Amino acid sequence: MEALSVDLERKVKALVSGGYYSSEIEVIKDAVKSLFRENAELNINAAIELYKKGQVSLSKAAEIAGMTTVEFKEILGKRGIVREIEARPTAEMDKKLKKYL
Repeated sequence: MEALSVDLERKVKALVSGGYYSSEIEVIKDAVKSLFRENAELNINAAIELYKKGQVSLSKAAEIAGMTTVEFKEILGKRGIVREIEARPTAEMDKKLKKYL
C-alpha cells in the first residue's frame, strides 16, 4: 500500500497526539470502518470477492453485504457470477434413488 499523503499523515498524528486515539493504526481502523459504513457498495464488492475466492459461504457473504441470501444471489446473477454448487457423486445419488423406488 502507498503511504498516506503528508497532509493525511499530519492529521492522523494530530489525532493521536491530542489523545483522540491511542495509535495511528486505531485512526486508520476507525476510518476504514466508517468508509464501509457509509458506502454500501463497498460491502457488496468485498462480499463478492470473498465469496468468489471461497473464503466465505453464500450466507456469510450475504451477511457481509448487508442483505438476504436471495438478494445476494440476485446480485451475483446480475453481475454474471456463476455460483458453484457442490453435488454428491452420481453413484451415491443413484443408490439413494433406487432405495426409494
